[in-house]
Amino acid sequence: MPGPSNESNANREHSPLQRELVGLRRRLAAEATCAIQMLENALEALWTGNHEQAADVRVQEKGVDVEEVAIEQECFRIMTLHQPFAHDFRVLAFCLKVNQDLERVADHASSIAKITRRIERPELVSWPTAVRDMGDRVPMLCHDLLRTVLAEDVARAREIIEKDKVIDSLDKRLFAEVRDWIVSDPAMVDSALLAYRIGRELERVGDLMVNIAEDLVYLATGTIVRHSKVKSY
Repeated sequence: MPGPSNESNANREHSPLQRELVGLRRRLAAEATCAIQMLENALEALWTGNHEQAADVRVQEKGVDVEEVAIEQECFRIMTLHQPFAHDFRVLAFCLKVNQDLERVADHASSIAKITRRIERPELVSWPTAVRDMGDRVPMLCHDLLRTVLAEDVARAREIIEKDKVIDSLDKRLFAEVRDWIVSDPAMVDSALLAYRIGRELERVGDLMVNIAEDLVYLATGTIVRHSKVKSY
């Protein structure tokens, strides 16, 4: 049976459904950019002790919450109106899941900002090496994943899934550093516990990036790789 003609492919690419899917993915990319920026701003506020910047991050969270609901409603509208199937359906499933994950990234950024405002002089705290390392690596991972999603680079998505092991290793190292910090300076127990909480927030963002990378594999291949070993993809 002959394949679809170039003309039919062109018609499909310019169909109302395709135009709406393109617009939806652009909104998702903008939401991702905002959530990542919130995370970076929250961390900068933490390292510099800028309580005003931390407060701004908390305000931005409301905007992401509103957009998350709007994108979800748009996905359902497109599903109802066009009844998509095959790859188009996977695009909508991808957008729905990633939309929720991005809202959670914003939540974690807001939580870090909230922690910053609880510390009187956060810029004077000698943060554990592991939490500093996570604060550098996790935003970089977010940017890497955004580029990967925009390019629909499945091979790179699989590499990002593997990178989660580095974040998990840092999380374990942070626990040891916080324990040693408390033992050596009991007066800093509150700051030490907050440092561990920051690490947990960052570790969860790393997990969300892995979720999105797994969803990208599904989008491109139709294969669900969640709970599978990387080598079996």
